Amino acid sequence: MTNSDSINDEIGDNHIASSAQNPLRSDAFELSDDVKIELIKKDVENILSTLGMDLTDDSLKGTPNRVAKMFVKEIFGGLNPNKKPNSSTFKNNYKYGEMLVEKNITVYSTCEHHLLPIVGRAHVAYISNGTVVGLSKMNRIVDYFAKRPQVQERLTMQIVQELQKVLNTDDVACVIDAKHLCVNSRGIRDIESSTVTSEFGGKFKTEQTRREFLDYIKLDTQF
Repeated sequence: MTNSDSINDEIGDNHIASSAQNPLRSDAFELSDDVKIELIKKDVENILSTLGMDLTDDSLKGTPNRVAKMFVKEIFGGLNPNKKPNSSTFKNNYKYGEMLVEKNITVYSTCEHHLLPIVGRAHVAYISNGTVVGLSKMNRIVDYFAKRPQVQERLTMQIVQELQKVLNTDDVACVIDAKHLCVNSRGIRDIESSTVTSEFGGKFKTEQTRREFLDYIKLDTQF
């Protein structure tokens, strides 16, 4: 192992992000989805073959194509800017001026260091300055940025930054509580631990508003 490999392994094992944005090359979208699927399919075939798997077996023969389609169309689909949700906004005609919280949004993402799942919940809030967004759009924004090779800190920041842009306000917050299978199923193999990240903007940086938000997401509202 080279010194560079050792440093890269240390960064990955310690879950350190190298960029506040997903590190994409400038030519990331020059290939069509179909071409990407075919190329990834061959790569998955090579990985399984190298591991000694018999790809003529009925159970395995379709795996390279399934994995390639899953990567491009599903779990990494959020890399494609064409799939960004259209977040229509509306005037706050009913003059609701308090905090709006969408809690327990399901998060399915993938750790960019080991390509293993990140599974958890996001809690998102904002205070309207005259504009509101449909509730389902908040879920869709979370899902869009989660469907990438990610680190949880970056995901939390991206959700807040996107909603700040959509709503034209700094008063947005997000907390994510998630399990990382790169910690739970390999390495230290601690199945009980989870990771909590937060990003607070505008009024949420004040102690009173931040505390109100955190109290809301602790409420037992399961039905």
